[in-house]
Amino acid sequence: MLDSPADSTTFTDELRSLYLDLVKRSLTGALAEDNDSVLGGVRTAGSPSFKKRAAAAVGNLAQRASIEIAVKKPYDHAQREQGLDWPSRAESMIGLKRMDNIQECIARIIEDDVPGDLIETGVWRGGACIFMKANLRAWGDTTRTVWLADSFEGLPRPNAALYPADEGDTLHKQTGLAVGVTQVRHNFERYWLLDDRVEFLVGWFKDTLPTAPVEQLSLMRLDGDMYESTIQALEPLYPKLSAGGFCIVDDYGSHASQAGQAVRDYRARHGISDEIVPIDEFGAYWRKSG
Repeated sequence: MLDSPADSTTFTDELRSLYLDLVKRSLTGALAEDNDSVLGGVRTAGSPSFKKRAAAAVGNLAQRASIEIAVKKPYDHAQREQGLDWPSRAESMIGLKRMDNIQECIARIIEDDVPGDLIETGVWRGGACIFMKANLRAWGDTTRTVWLADSFEGLPRPNAALYPADEGDTLHKQTGLAVGVTQVRHNFERYWLLDDRVEFLVGWFKDTLPTAPVEQLSLMRLDGDMYESTIQALEPLYPKLSAGGFCIVDDYGSHASQAGQAVRDYRARHGISDEIVPIDEFGAYWRKSG
Protein backbone atom coordinates (compact mmCIF):
# COMPACT_ATOMS: atom_id res chain seq x y z
CA MET A 1 0.00 0.00 0.00
CA LEU A 2 1.25 3.49 -0.87
CA ASP A 3 1.40 5.70 2.23
CA SER A 4 2.36 9.07 0.73
CA PRO A 5 2.64 11.07 -2.52
CA ALA A 6 6.38 10.37 -2.44
CA ASP A 7 5.69 6.63 -2.34
CA SER A 8 3.30 7.02 -5.29
CA THR A 9 5.92 8.92 -7.31
CA THR A 10 8.55 6.28 -6.57
CA PHE A 11 6.14 3.52 -7.60
CA THR A 12 5.28 5.32 -10.87
CA ASP A 13 8.97 5.85 -11.65
CA GLU A 14 9.68 2.18 -11.01
CA LEU A 15 6.82 1.04 -13.27
CA ARG A 16 8.01 3.38 -16.04
CA SER A 17 11.54 2.05 -15.75
CA LEU A 18 10.40 -1.58 -15.79
CA TYR A 19 8.13 -1.04 -18.81
CA LEU A 20 10.78 0.76 -20.84
CA ASP A 21 13.44 -1.80 -19.96
CA LEU A 22 11.15 -4.59 -21.14
CA VAL A 23 10.30 -2.77 -24.39
CA LYS A 24 13.89 -1.97 -25.31
CA ARG A 25 15.08 -5.50 -24.53
CA SER A 26 12.29 -6.84 -26.73
CA LEU A 27 12.96 -4.40 -29.58
CA THR A 28 16.68 -5.23 -29.67
CA GLY A 29 16.20 -9.00 -29.38
CA ALA A 30 18.00 -9.04 -26.04
CA LEU A 31 14.93 -10.41 -24.28
CA ALA A 32 14.66 -13.43 -26.58
CA GLU A 33 18.46 -13.64 -27.00
CA ASP A 34 17.84 -13.53 -30.75
CA ASN A 35 21.07 -14.45 -32.48
CA ASP A 36 20.00 -16.93 -35.14
CA SER A 37 21.41 -16.49 -38.61
CA VAL A 38 18.43 -17.09 -40.90
CA LEU A 39 19.32 -18.09 -44.45
CA GLY A 40 17.69 -15.53 -46.70
CA GLY A 41 17.34 -13.17 -43.72
CA VAL A 42 18.99 -9.84 -42.98
CA ARG A 43 22.46 -11.26 -42.42
CA THR A 44 22.63 -12.91 -45.84
CA ALA A 45 20.27 -10.94 -48.12
CA GLY A 46 22.24 -8.73 -50.50
CA SER A 47 25.56 -9.54 -48.84
CA PRO A 48 28.74 -8.88 -50.86
CA SER A 49 30.03 -12.27 -49.67
CA PHE A 50 29.56 -15.09 -52.21
CA LYS A 51 29.10 -17.59 -49.39
CA LYS A 52 26.32 -15.53 -47.81
CA ARG A 53 24.64 -14.91 -51.17
CA ALA A 54 24.59 -18.66 -51.78
CA ALA A 55 23.15 -19.23 -48.33
CA ALA A 56 20.49 -16.59 -49.04
CA ALA A 57 19.52 -18.34 -52.28
CA VAL A 58 19.06 -21.64 -50.44
CA GLY A 59 17.08 -19.90 -47.71
CA ASN A 60 14.81 -18.17 -50.23
CA LEU A 61 14.00 -21.48 -51.91
CA ALA A 62 13.14 -22.99 -48.54
CA GLN A 63 10.93 -20.03 -47.63
CA ARG A 64 8.82 -20.63 -50.75
CA ALA A 65 7.89 -23.93 -49.11
CA SER A 66 7.21 -22.14 -45.79
CA ILE A 67 10.42 -23.55 -44.31
CA GLU A 68 12.92 -21.42 -42.40
CA ILE A 69 16.53 -22.52 -42.18
CA ALA A 70 18.38 -20.96 -39.27
CA VAL A 71 21.91 -21.45 -37.97
CA LYS A 72 21.95 -21.31 -34.17
CA LYS A 73 24.68 -19.11 -32.71
CA PRO A 74 25.53 -18.28 -29.09
CA TYR A 75 24.01 -15.03 -27.86
CA ASP A 76 26.56 -12.43 -26.76
CA HIS A 77 25.07 -9.81 -24.43
CA ALA A 78 28.12 -7.53 -24.75
CA GLN A 79 27.73 -7.47 -28.54
CA ARG A 80 24.00 -6.70 -28.27
CA GLU A 81 24.59 -4.00 -25.69
CA GLN A 82 26.93 -2.19 -28.11
CA GLY A 83 24.82 -2.93 -31.19
CA LEU A 84 27.72 -4.75 -32.83
CA ASP A 85 25.68 -7.69 -34.13
CA TRP A 86 22.59 -7.84 -36.33
CA PRO A 87 19.53 -9.58 -34.81
CA SER A 88 17.57 -11.61 -37.32
CA ARG A 89 14.06 -11.04 -35.98
CA ALA A 90 14.20 -8.03 -33.67
CA GLU A 91 12.81 -4.63 -34.65
CA SER A 92 16.08 -2.77 -34.04
CA MET A 93 19.79 -3.34 -34.60
CA ILE A 94 21.03 -0.33 -32.60
CA GLY A 95 21.72 -2.21 -29.37
CA LEU A 96 20.93 -1.39 -25.77
CA LYS A 97 23.30 1.55 -25.21
CA ARG A 98 21.82 3.56 -28.06
CA MET A 99 18.33 2.66 -26.79
CA ASP A 100 19.39 3.93 -23.35
CA ASN A 101 20.47 7.17 -25.01
CA ILE A 102 17.01 7.67 -26.53
CA GLN A 103 15.43 7.07 -23.13
CA GLU A 104 17.75 9.50 -21.36
CA CYS A 105 17.24 12.24 -23.97
CA ILE A 106 13.45 11.96 -23.83
CA ALA A 107 13.49 12.08 -20.03
CA ARG A 108 15.46 15.34 -20.21
CA ILE A 109 13.09 16.73 -22.85
CA ILE A 110 10.07 15.96 -20.65
CA GLU A 111 11.67 17.22 -17.44
CA ASP A 112 12.90 20.45 -19.07
CA ASP A 113 9.72 20.93 -21.12
CA VAL A 114 11.62 21.24 -24.41
CA PRO A 115 9.01 21.84 -27.14
CA GLY A 116 8.74 19.82 -30.33
CA ASP A 117 8.13 16.46 -31.95
CA LEU A 118 10.55 13.55 -32.44
CA ILE A 119 11.88 12.21 -35.74
CA GLU A 120 14.13 9.44 -36.99
CA THR A 121 15.54 9.51 -40.53
CA GLY A 122 16.27 5.95 -41.57
CA VAL A 123 14.09 3.62 -39.51
CA TRP A 124 14.66 0.03 -40.79
CA ARG A 125 12.00 -2.02 -38.92
CA GLY A 126 10.98 0.96 -36.80
CA GLY A 127 12.44 -0.18 -33.49
CA ALA A 128 13.97 3.13 -32.35
CA CYS A 129 10.77 5.00 -33.25
CA ILE A 130 8.63 2.44 -31.45
CA PHE A 131 10.82 3.04 -28.40
CA MET A 132 10.40 6.82 -28.76
CA LYS A 133 6.64 6.35 -28.75
CA ALA A 134 6.85 3.97 -25.77
CA ASN A 135 8.76 6.62 -23.83
CA LEU A 136 6.15 9.27 -24.60
CA ARG A 137 3.41 6.86 -23.53
CA ALA A 138 5.27 6.04 -20.32
CA TRP A 139 5.52 9.74 -19.48
CA GLY A 140 1.86 10.33 -20.35
CA ASP A 141 2.80 12.72 -23.16
CA THR A 142 0.02 12.76 -25.77
CA THR A 143 0.97 16.03 -27.50
CA ARG A 144 4.10 15.11 -29.45
CA THR A 145 4.25 13.30 -32.79
CA VAL A 146 6.84 10.67 -33.70
CA TRP A 147 7.85 11.04 -37.36
CA LEU A 148 9.38 8.18 -39.36
CA ALA A 149 11.27 9.23 -42.50
CA ASP A 150 12.52 6.51 -44.81
CA SER A 151 12.42 5.41 -48.43
CA PHE A 152 11.22 2.03 -47.11
CA GLU A 153 13.20 0.68 -50.07
CA GLY A 154 16.70 0.64 -48.58
CA LEU A 155 19.51 3.14 -49.16
CA PRO A 156 20.09 5.17 -52.34
CA ARG A 157 22.81 4.44 -54.85
CA PRO A 158 25.80 6.70 -54.15
CA ASN A 159 25.86 10.01 -55.97
CA ALA A 160 29.62 10.53 -55.96
CA ALA A 161 29.40 13.59 -58.21
CA LEU A 162 27.54 15.53 -55.51
CA TYR A 163 28.79 13.61 -52.47
CA PRO A 164 32.32 12.29 -53.07
CA ALA A 165 32.47 10.81 -49.56
CA ASP A 166 29.95 8.16 -50.66
CA GLU A 167 31.96 6.95 -53.66
CA GLY A 168 32.07 3.15 -53.73
CA ASP A 169 29.34 2.74 -51.11
CA THR A 170 27.46 -0.56 -51.55
CA LEU A 171 24.75 -0.25 -48.91
CA HIS A 172 22.08 0.03 -51.62
CA LYS A 173 22.79 -3.62 -52.42
CA GLN A 174 21.98 -4.71 -48.86
CA THR A 175 18.40 -5.80 -49.46
CA GLY A 176 18.01 -6.70 -45.79
CA LEU A 177 17.91 -2.94 -45.09
CA ALA A 178 14.71 -2.50 -47.14
CA VAL A 179 11.60 -2.86 -44.99
CA GLY A 180 8.22 -1.77 -46.33
CA VAL A 181 6.05 0.80 -44.57
CA THR A 182 3.26 -1.78 -44.09
CA GLN A 183 5.59 -3.97 -42.04
CA VAL A 184 6.78 -1.04 -39.93
CA ARG A 185 3.18 0.00 -39.22
CA HIS A 186 2.46 -3.58 -38.17
CA ASN A 187 5.45 -3.55 -35.84
CA PHE A 188 3.99 -0.48 -34.10
CA GLU A 189 0.64 -2.26 -33.82
CA ARG A 190 2.26 -5.29 -32.20
CA TYR A 191 3.41 -3.02 -29.35
CA TRP A 192 -0.01 -1.28 -29.21
CA LEU A 193 1.67 2.03 -30.06
CA LEU A 194 0.26 3.01 -33.45
CA ASP A 195 -2.03 6.04 -33.25
CA ASP A 196 -2.60 9.37 -34.99
CA ARG A 197 0.56 10.77 -33.34
CA VAL A 198 2.75 8.46 -35.45
CA GLU A 199 3.43 9.86 -38.93
CA PHE A 200 5.27 8.34 -41.89
CA LEU A 201 7.30 10.32 -44.46
CA VAL A 202 7.73 7.87 -47.32
CA GLY A 203 10.39 8.58 -49.97
CA TRP A 204 13.97 9.74 -50.43
CA PHE A 205 15.02 12.41 -47.94
CA LYS A 206 15.75 14.96 -50.68
CA ASP A 207 12.09 14.72 -51.73
CA THR A 208 10.30 14.44 -48.38
CA LEU A 209 12.21 16.35 -45.69
CA PRO A 210 12.41 19.88 -47.20
CA THR A 211 8.60 20.06 -47.38
CA ALA A 212 7.68 17.80 -44.44
CA PRO A 213 4.96 19.34 -42.21
CA VAL A 214 7.25 19.18 -39.17
CA GLU A 215 7.09 22.51 -37.35
CA GLN A 216 9.36 22.00 -34.33
CA LEU A 217 11.54 19.20 -32.98
CA SER A 218 12.84 18.28 -29.55
CA LEU A 219 14.74 15.23 -30.78
CA MET A 220 16.12 14.27 -34.17
CA ARG A 221 17.81 10.92 -34.69
CA LEU A 222 19.73 10.41 -37.94
CA ASP A 223 20.45 6.88 -39.15
CA GLY A 224 21.25 7.22 -42.83
CA ASP A 225 24.85 5.89 -42.79
CA MET A 226 25.83 7.81 -45.93
CA TYR A 227 27.02 11.42 -46.33
CA GLU A 228 24.09 12.14 -48.66
CA SER A 229 21.42 10.76 -46.32
CA THR A 230 22.89 12.58 -43.32
CA ILE A 231 23.37 16.01 -44.85
CA GLN A 232 19.94 15.84 -46.52
CA ALA A 233 18.42 15.31 -43.07
CA LEU A 234 20.49 17.93 -41.24
CA GLU A 235 19.84 20.77 -43.66
CA PRO A 236 16.02 20.91 -43.42
CA LEU A 237 15.59 19.55 -39.87
CA TYR A 238 18.30 21.03 -37.65
CA PRO A 239 16.91 24.60 -37.91
CA LYS A 240 13.65 23.18 -36.48
CA LEU A 241 15.38 21.67 -33.43
CA SER A 242 14.52 23.58 -30.26
CA ALA A 243 17.14 24.91 -27.89
CA GLY A 244 17.68 22.14 -25.36
CA GLY A 245 16.75 19.53 -27.96
CA PHE A 246 18.95 16.62 -28.95
CA CYS A 247 20.57 15.63 -32.25
CA ILE A 248 21.57 11.95 -32.29
CA VAL A 249 23.65 10.48 -35.12
CA ASP A 250 23.49 6.69 -35.04
CA ASP A 251 26.49 6.13 -37.29
CA TYR A 252 28.74 9.08 -36.42
CA GLY A 253 31.59 6.71 -35.51
CA SER A 254 30.79 3.62 -37.57
CA HIS A 255 30.62 5.66 -40.81
CA ALA A 256 33.01 8.42 -39.80
CA SER A 257 34.03 9.26 -43.38
CA GLN A 258 30.40 9.52 -44.52
CA ALA A 259 27.77 10.30 -41.85
CA GLY A 260 30.45 11.59 -39.49
CA GLN A 261 31.95 13.88 -42.11
CA ALA A 262 28.54 15.24 -43.06
CA VAL A 263 27.97 16.18 -39.42
CA ARG A 264 31.36 17.87 -39.12
CA ASP A 265 30.84 19.79 -42.36
CA TYR A 266 27.36 20.97 -41.34
CA ARG A 267 28.50 22.03 -37.87
CA ALA A 268 31.47 23.91 -39.30
CA ARG A 269 29.33 25.78 -41.83
CA HIS A 270 26.86 26.85 -39.15
CA GLY A 271 29.29 27.51 -36.30
CA ILE A 272 27.90 24.77 -34.06
CA SER A 273 30.26 24.10 -31.16
CA ASP A 274 28.06 22.07 -28.78
CA GLU A 275 30.03 19.10 -27.45
CA ILE A 276 29.60 15.84 -29.37
CA VAL A 277 29.21 13.04 -26.82
CA PRO A 278 29.94 9.43 -27.86
CA ILE A 279 27.31 6.81 -26.99
CA ASP A 280 29.19 3.68 -28.06
CA GLU A 281 31.51 2.76 -30.95
CA PHE A 282 28.80 3.73 -33.45
CA GLY A 283 26.64 6.60 -32.21
CA ALA A 284 27.08 10.10 -30.80
CA TYR A 285 24.86 13.04 -29.90
CA TRP A 286 24.81 16.65 -28.76
CA ARG A 287 22.35 18.98 -27.07
CA LYS A 288 21.51 22.19 -28.91
CA SER A 289 22.52 25.15 -26.79
CA GLY A 290 20.66 27.92 -28.54
